[in-house]
Amino acid sequence: MEETVLICEDSIEGILTGVYKAYELKKDHNFIHLQTSGIENYRLFSTYQEVEADEEKSGKVLRTIYQRFGSEAYTQLCQAMVSCDTEKADAVYHTIVVGISGRYRGRLMDHLSNRYIRKAFSLSRNTGIEIHHLLGFLRFQELQNGVLLARYGPKNDITALLTPHFANRLPNEDFAIYDEQRKYYAVHPKGKQWYLVRGELPILKEQEVYTRQEAEYQMLYRHFCESIAITDRKNLQLQRNMLPLRFRKYMVEFANMD
Repeated sequence: MEETVLICEDSIEGILTGVYKAYELKKDHNFIHLQTSGIENYRLFSTYQEVEADEEKSGKVLRTIYQRFGSEAYTQLCQAMVSCDTEKADAVYHTIVVGISGRYRGRLMDHLSNRYIRKAFSLSRNTGIEIHHLLGFLRFQELQNGVLLARYGPKNDITALLTPHFANRLPNEDFAIYDEQRKYYAVHPKGKQWYLVRGELPILKEQEVYTRQEAEYQMLYRHFCESIAITDRKNLQLQRNMLPLRFRKYMVEFANMD
């Protein structure tokens, strides 16, 4: 039987729409694969179909995941879908197929003998570690207009999974989290629901000047971090293990001293 490859938008909504389309084909799932758009590796003797993201269809699949597999698997699959790995769409799709088939009992993501589940689990764990790091490493800076702005460049597309934590912690603050890698913001107006904005936000770009108090606190914090360091006990390798270099360019305490 000829294989069918569904090319999806590289997003949770796009991948789940691809899963919905795969079931609509009513074909043996072993002969269907999902790829995210932009991938250049093509399979020989396969047909390719573009799948446009659909909010309603992806919502149905998302509800099915939650109802059939529980909240833990729901979270893990969402984390896998925002991974930077090019095989994530196919791994998530076939994990869902295995779960719905009822082949395994108990918690779906515990069955690591299945290569698709094992792959999805690995992607979820990798993404989860990065989210955990950034809950502590993300730095907000106060602009002249009162907005708290955080810039970062994560490996995985985690902004939508990271923002709810800060929305709960800072409900009465206007803040924005900007992903420099993918060029989009999560925007949280105080007392309201947060949302995502693609591209630059001109109002932030024009007013990206720190308050005087913010500049003073940044300087004080850098001096504090230097003053508590014990030079004779400096262990750069351990520092890099605990705080990878890729996070540091966005952290105040590692900026150059004035």
